[in-house]
Amino acid sequence: MKNCAIVGINWGDEGKGRMVDLLTESFDVVVRYQGGGNAGHTVINEKGKFALHLLPSGIFRDGVLNILGNGVALDPENLWNEIQEVTRHGVSITSDNLKISERASLLMPWHRDQDGLEEQRLADKKYGSTKQGIAPFYSDKYQKKTVLVGELRDPEALKEHLLELMEWKNLTLTGVYGAEPYTEAMLQEWYQDYCVPILPFIADTGKILSDLQKQGKNILFEAQLGALRDLDYGIYPYTTSSNTLAAYAPIGSGLPSLKLDEVVGVVKAYSTCVGEGPFVGEMFGEEADKLREAGFEYGAKTGRPRRVGPLDLVGTRYGVNVQAATKIALTKLDVLSYMKQIPVCTHYRVHGEITDRFPFPQDLNAAEPVITYLEGWNCDISGIREWRDLPDAARRYVMFIEHAIGCPISYVSVGPERDSIILR
Repeated sequence: MKNCAIVGINWGDEGKGRMVDLLTESFDVVVRYQGGGNAGHTVINEKGKFALHLLPSGIFRDGVLNILGNGVALDPENLWNEIQEVTRHGVSITSDNLKISERASLLMPWHRDQDGLEEQRLADKKYGSTKQGIAPFYSDKYQKKTVLVGELRDPEALKEHLLELMEWKNLTLTGVYGAEPYTEAMLQEWYQDYCVPILPFIADTGKILSDLQKQGKNILFEAQLGALRDLDYGIYPYTTSSNTLAAYAPIGSGLPSLKLDEVVGVVKAYSTCVGEGPFVGEMFGEEADKLREAGFEYGAKTGRPRRVGPLDLVGTRYGVNVQAATKIALTKLDVLSYMKQIPVCTHYRVHGEITDRFPFPQDLNAAEPVITYLEGWNCDISGIREWRDLPDAARRYVMFIEHAIGCPISYVSVGPERDSIILR
């Protein structure tokens, strides 16, 4: 049996979805264990191009069971809309291949409202939220003021619980932000339109995972965002509001006794970042525009232009360590083919001192990149499928990264399609 987590090493947007879509061929189950609809996994396969926000990326593989674990911020509205969109492209989604943990908490419509209102209040001090309600949701979860998915099965008890929460939440919406309050009629409409359709998918996923583990099934755990957006270990406060690390996979999936056998860390061949916060080595102007256009770097959820920069070895090495990565998937190597000289951030200069150590979050504001340039290969590599066929300069670039981060690079992606991969 093999339990494997696929996680982001940097700020997110590394290409985790395409790796999950590729590797699910060898797995029986795919589990999303944290986060919500605030980030997207772009998947391109024979069925089309998809930007998934809540659905596990294994949904495209016949015979694969997909699970949304208890650690997920379950937004019924976004999930139901996503299910409908994917099924319109001929993908079968039924209670046989999708299960939702009864212990997951529901992200309510008022969480999205509160998220947007708070970003508006913060103005130029905003955190760069996607306004999908993630921070208010997790705040309420830890205050024990959310609804568990399993409660949807009992409409009368649910109604009483929702009205209690609505009374409490309206105090914040009206008193702090001057917004309109929610009403019972609004909640009833939300329940009928978005909660009733997902009822068939609700299950005791902890028992399901336990049974599958006993049967020796291979389980893949899919994370959202990256190590540098982790609530505890990332660039706080410019993080997400959940734990993006592989160590959280057993807890957020519903089977805390599970042990991971492998952790595949996904690293982009250059750096990208959506949202606010320190981003050492960020490119600007024409240099940034060229890289952004070459890699089509726009957020899968927001459409926002991603901030771009050279590969950051300091941040990447830190991400590898906190994720306990056992192997690396390097994505979008083909995007760098236009560069004659490829910049790499090898060190930081913080308060005048050169360091390899990823700094405390507040010290990142004083960090400057130390850049080394490597020779480019100046040719199209998107059709190459064998390591030996890559140009010498491309192989040297990969091996330079591997040596610097201390973790083997086992997969090299040279395109977004499922088969655009080189196995080492």
